[in-house]
Order: sequence, then C-alpha cells, then structure tokens
Amino acid sequence: MRRAPAVAGYFYPEERESLLLELKRLVKFSPEKIEALGIVVPHAGYMYSGEVAGKVYGKILPPEVAVIIGPNHTGLGERVSLFDGESFLTPLGEAQIEKRLSELLLAETKLVKKDKWAHLREHSLEVQLPFLQFLTPHIKILPLCLWDLDLQEIKELGRALAKAIKIYKEETGKKVLIVASSDFSHYEPQKVAQKKDSLAIKEILALSEENLLRVVFSEKISMCGIIPVSVTLFACKELGAKNTLLVDYKTSGDVAGDYTAVVGYGGIIIY
Repeated sequence: MRRAPAVAGYFYPEERESLLLELKRLVKFSPEKIEALGIVVPHAGYMYSGEVAGKVYGKILPPEVAVIIGPNHTGLGERVSLFDGESFLTPLGEAQIEKRLSELLLAETKLVKKDKWAHLREHSLEVQLPFLQFLTPHIKILPLCLWDLDLQEIKELGRALAKAIKIYKEETGKKVLIVASSDFSHYEPQKVAQKKDSLAIKEILALSEENLLRVVFSEKISMCGIIPVSVTLFACKELGAKNTLLVDYKTSGDVAGDYTAVVGYGGIIIY
C-alpha cells in the first residue's frame, strides 16, 4: 500500500513547484550543522508553524532514515501503530518505508503493531515528510503513530526503538533521525500559552520525560505530542544524547496577529 497525501493543499501546497518554493523559504540553512539524534518540531499548517520547523531542519545534518513519531488525532487504529505499507506519497515524490528497521523494532517490543488505519488521515507525520524530502530526496522512513501510553510503556518503546536503531546503524552505517511531531498549548491566550509552554520546554531541554509528563498534566498543558516527545527523549538518551538546543518558539498569534487563542510551536534539537 502506498499512502496518499491526506492534507496536501490544506496544511502545505499540493503542487510540487509551489511546495518547493515554500520549503526554500522556510528552511533556513545554517553554516554549522548539528548531527542530531532527535528533533521536536510542530505540525500545524506551514503558514503557521513552518518557519519554526524550517529553522530546525536547516540546522541538522540531513539524515538517511527518519523515524517519524506523531500523536494519533483521529483515534483510529492501534495504540502504537507502525504503518503497514510500502511508502508515503507527497507532492515531492515517494518515501519508502525502511523495512529492515521496522523488522528490528517489531522484534524488540510487542507494543508495536502493524497497522494502516491510524495513518490514513493523520497529519502529524505527513507534514514532516516534505521537509525531510527537501533535505534528503530519497529518504526512507519509519512512521509511528501513538495513542496514550503510560510511563512504563513509554520507556519500553523508547528502549526498543533505541536498540533497533543501534543494530540498524551497525548493519548499515546510515544516519538515523528521530522526529517527534508535536504542537504545544492549544487555544490559550498568548501569555498563558507562553508561560505554560516554557515549563514543558524546560523539561525537554533537561532531557526529562518523567518531569515533562508531570508538568504537562499538573499544569494542564494541551500539548498534543507529549507521548511522541517523551518516547523520543528516552530513546535519544539510550542512544547517548547529552545536549539539547531550543532553536525557536512562536505561536499562531505571532503569525496571524490574534493573541486571544493561540497554538504554541517549539523547535528543539537533541544531540
């Protein structure tokens, strides 16, 4: 099965040349690149969050394989859904599923299930793909769509993912990037969103998935990708991550000019 674009023409341009022009505008290439283990990037429409995402993608060494982890907004499919198909399509072309890495991950944990339903209409993974194709035209991907997991399951999945990546890198020597797709506060006044999001970002920068979970729940932060980010943090630490960098933070209000009910967008590199 080749997964067709679900949000082309809505979240990002559906015509190839228009999309390339938009990506050239959004991706700000830095002269000094970071060899990232993971990144946290937003998944709203490009007009709102694309600038934040583009700054992150412009600061990292292009990966050869990307594990894209996003939240399940539709409620369809498995709790931990690994796309059961051949590829994802975008206006920039076809991104093949990395079958060997998929096999390795499935062998490490029973939490992961092959499934297509969670992915068919999910935008959180799809919107990352044109950025990744812009960096690496023939990139291969491993798409994971997540529903609610507890802390023990987050650590199990993160540990399994890290082990699968280690084995895969030993076998192939390829660069693998974990992409955690998440927006932060949803529909809060600007100052409230900024304050709440700063608390969550602080814990991500400290590489603490446990404190991130604690502060998001205690402060009622409507961060949709808390589970993907927590899994990414744990996996990156298992892979040797010691450092983080906040590249940018903005809200939809900074773009639209309406600060009464904004969505927060943060871009972070883990290395």
